Amino acid sequence: MKKLGNWIIVFLGVVVTLSLSLLSSVNFSGSSELNTQKIDKNIEKLKDYSWFNDLYENEKHHRSFFVSLKIRNYLASSWRVSKLIRSEKAQVKFIVMLEEVDRLRNEE
Repeated sequence: MKKLGNWIIVFLGVVVTLSLSLLSSVNFSGSSELNTQKIDKNIEKLKDYSWFNDLYENEKHHRSFFVSLKIRNYLASSWRVSKLIRSEKAQVKFIVMLEEVDRLRNEE
């Protein structure tokens, strides 16, 4: 019975930690501002990878990293950036998103 009590305490600790983590990442001010420092930090992480540098330095896409809300919102998420680092499939989806942003910008 004592072991069950210990497991319940550990479980509740994990739930509270996850909840606090999620709440700290939510913007309650109602503002749609993006965290520029976090985006810049995530871009710096991604610059360690040649596939990302090729995109970042490409004149066609470089501007999107600064002005596209869709791209900046995507890069504001550390979870998505980690997924980009680990998953080739996520990288392909990101490249498609960049291409779409470029296509829409050129239509304007």
